[in-house]
Amino acid sequence: MAAAEPGPDHVIDIHLDELLAARGMTLTQLFEQVGVTIVNLSILKNGRAKAIRFSTLTRLCEALDCQPGATC
Repeated sequence: MAAAEPGPDHVIDIHLDELLAARGMTLTQLFEQVGVTIVNLSILKNGRAKAIRFSTLTRLCEALDCQPGATC
């Protein structure tokens, strides 16, 4: 059985710009805290990421004091 193609109901919005601005943080500072390359953080920030590891998501949420699905 083939996997269903993601549709509009599978879209995840990433608000990294807003989270960084609200915390007065730069991508470089976030990189230093979570160890994800600036290039990959930029891809996330610009909404071009196709996937993210749960471990990466966990580290980002810890550094930004937020959680998935929450409006921060």
